[in-house]
Amino acid sequence: MAIILITGGARSGKSLRAENRARSFPGRPVYVATAEALDTEMAERIARHRARRGNDWIERETPLDLAQALIDTDGGGARLVDCLTLWLSNLLHAGLDWSKQTDGLVETLARQRSPVILVTNEVGLGIVPDNALARIFRDAAGLINQQIAGVADEVEFIVSGLPMKLK
Repeated sequence: MAIILITGGARSGKSLRAENRARSFPGRPVYVATAEALDTEMAERIARHRARRGNDWIERETPLDLAQALIDTDGGGARLVDCLTLWLSNLLHAGLDWSKQTDGLVETLARQRSPVILVTNEVGLGIVPDNALARIFRDAAGLINQQIAGVADEVEFIVSGLPMKLK
């Protein structure tokens, strides 16, 4: 079992790197999508990701219950979770306790038999947001990333499509 966290900025190449890592493991990979097509732009973005991956992936749309999705898909190919920051946004929007959900995710990751590759955005490198919700999101994303990085076997930071091994 391998837990791999891939982080970086927007459009840094995180998802492509994660897809390639997931394909490197035996078995049919599972794409665990946290995004929801709530507008035209997001629907187009999801369609581009699907087209790039092709038909050899099993897809699982999971905007909220990420831990259960990993439990349900364990025992086969590698699972790619794309992405933790959209998951956080979904949790905040639904009024759920992101800290409790993250604790559950960490506990679930410890019990996985099949590899899990998690994609997340590094949102703490910019300016301090000007509103409370954005600051809550930024702080929560940083704390989630720290927790997952702490239990991950490998952590990569992607810059301009190039991976830098952190752990």
